[in-house]
Amino acid sequence: MDIVKLGKKGQVSLPAGVLRKLGLRGSATLLVEATDDGAVVLRPAAVYPIELFSDARVKEFEEADRISAAEAARVKRAVKRRRR
Repeated sequence: MDIVKLGKKGQVSLPAGVLRKLGLRGSATLLVEATDDGAVVLRPAAVYPIELFSDARVKEFEEADRISAAEAARVKRAVKRRRR
């Protein structure tokens, strides 16, 4: 167990061994939680980029995914056969 000191601005530096054990780097994003028993829990936070699409771009995706009437009929027959 390591001992760390709370800085004047409320900052804590995690020991290098702890960071290595968790596979974290100095710029990692963490979630912090205070428990009812007075513990402070830090958990790595996953940050994922998101992409927003315009209505026109969504329409392009939908058109690219659209199947023909013949393909739809073939799928319907295949599903019907599997249910038997």
